[in-house]
Amino acid sequence: MQAVRGHADLMSRRRPTDEVIADADSPEELRQKLALVNAARDFAVSELKLPDNDSYRSYADLERDYVVWNVFAAPEFSLEPKTWCFPVAGCVAYRGYFSESAAKAYGQRLEDKGFDVAFGGVSAYSTLGRFSDPVLNTMMRWSDIELISTIFHELAHQKLYVKGDSEFNESFATAVANFGTERWLYARGELQNLDGADDLRSVRQEMMSLVSTAREQLEKLYAEEIDIELKRARKANILNKVSADAAAFIEASGTNARNWLAAPLNNARLVSLNLYEGRTTAFRKIMEQCENKIECFYQRAEKIAALPIETRAAALNELVD
Repeated sequence: MQAVRGHADLMSRRRPTDEVIADADSPEELRQKLALVNAARDFAVSELKLPDNDSYRSYADLERDYVVWNVFAAPEFSLEPKTWCFPVAGCVAYRGYFSESAAKAYGQRLEDKGFDVAFGGVSAYSTLGRFSDPVLNTMMRWSDIELISTIFHELAHQKLYVKGDSEFNESFATAVANFGTERWLYARGELQNLDGADDLRSVRQEMMSLVSTAREQLEKLYAEEIDIELKRARKANILNKVSADAAAFIEASGTNARNWLAAPLNNARLVSLNLYEGRTTAFRKIMEQCENKIECFYQRAEKIAALPIETRAAALNELVD
């Protein structure tokens, strides 16, 4: 019911982007951002072959900083995320609330049951094409590249979505967004911005390498039959080292990347990070094999998506190997 009420409120606030741009009372910065969104939305259809519908052709001001707040959870000694199942999205590894206080309260209940919990605000929102999702005021504070990339990411969910496989869905959408942003910058002659985007992507890849190493160490630790307090201490050491290594790498990189591995880390935060980046290397490999032809990429991804979940995971692992 909270999701229904929150979504209904969001949809009631929509105004066509062209109307907002033409409104003399609209702030100039907002008008420029929405003009950029319109151009990117057309580019998504013509160049990236993403759905041509009314999604992201309207604007809604929610009068708050985030559209929803997501809760992630995992057992204290496991990297298998807790999942929740819904009619439209299927089973996903997070639970969203339109109220920050409700999300915090639910997260606290999970912590009381012994789960590792991660909680955070989310600026973008998608109904997978079931409704005409608007661009939100929560997205307007981003850089142009972040804004365009997010629109490509959310539209990619409408192109291909597999119920019950959050990691596949988010990594696929992230890969489409990365590829689409590169094409967008090339098309607009903004190669100087591409260099900055590449630097940030390299930082993300290195940080995901740190996550991968930590996951291997934690999975080995969690399988051991040892004293609980000793296991907790070793877990803390592994996670603290990841945070320290990430901070040192970002400082050495000279970029303005945010350290999303900053302490305190726990299993739930690792799970949430892995959803969005864990399979992007496999999808990049598919794009390389397709010689950057987007139709070929979609066809290959759809074939893998049609496989049973365990076979699907094996196929993606084989691409990376």
